[in-house]
Amino acid sequence: MLDGNLDTRAGRLNDRYRHHAATEVLRRAVTDPDLGRVALVSSFGAESVVLLHMVSVVAPGLPVLFIDTQMLFPETLAYQREVASRLGLTNVQVISATEDEIALNDPDGTLHKVNPDACCNFRKTVPLENALSGYDAWITGRKRFQGGQRTELEFFEPEPPHRLRVNPLAHWRSEDVQDYMIENNLPRHPLVAKGYPSIGCAPCTSPVKPGEDPRSGRWRGQEKTECGIHFIGGRMVRRKATA
Repeated sequence: MLDGNLDTRAGRLNDRYRHHAATEVLRRAVTDPDLGRVALVSSFGAESVVLLHMVSVVAPGLPVLFIDTQMLFPETLAYQREVASRLGLTNVQVISATEDEIALNDPDGTLHKVNPDACCNFRKTVPLENALSGYDAWITGRKRFQGGQRTELEFFEPEPPHRLRVNPLAHWRSEDVQDYMIENNLPRHPLVAKGYPSIGCAPCTSPVKPGEDPRSGRWRGQEKTECGIHFIGGRMVRRKATA
């Protein structure tokens, strides 16, 4: 059984790995007893291939949870299969809402138009929470440069009531992400070249013009800026778009 409360464990881990590079944080995190059972959650989006490649190097059998909202771009689904095969990831688990849940909550597929928070909740947040119930920590691709409440992001953070989150790329710059992809010859999501720097569900994602915030194409024209899978103390973390 893991000892200590979440804040204490997160603080201990941050002190332990404060001066480590991203790859070493990831490498050690998957075996550190202070973390317990760990999984990577990946959208297989625009920048996801960086962490996926790191996992393929240090722990190719690590569980990789991919949420198929059943409203994703066909390009995302094809990219997920391509990346998993090319990198030799052996434990990709596709999770989604059940047919009964879809029939109950969104039978005609239009919920995203009238209540996008509710759509994200049953298609993404609830399936992920169910999938993560067997883990003590999960790895994310969140980074400080993304702004909002992510600007003070640490490698390890508590997720009450009983999990930790691991953010190996917390201190990376946007240029670091691009450099890593180039240096390792990693495949790009095909929609990036078409003006989609941040990719979610097809109905709620639009191209981004030069100079716009990279996430401005997500739920464009709405106050909503996060899908809801990132919670602090049980409350959704919303991030305002920055210029």
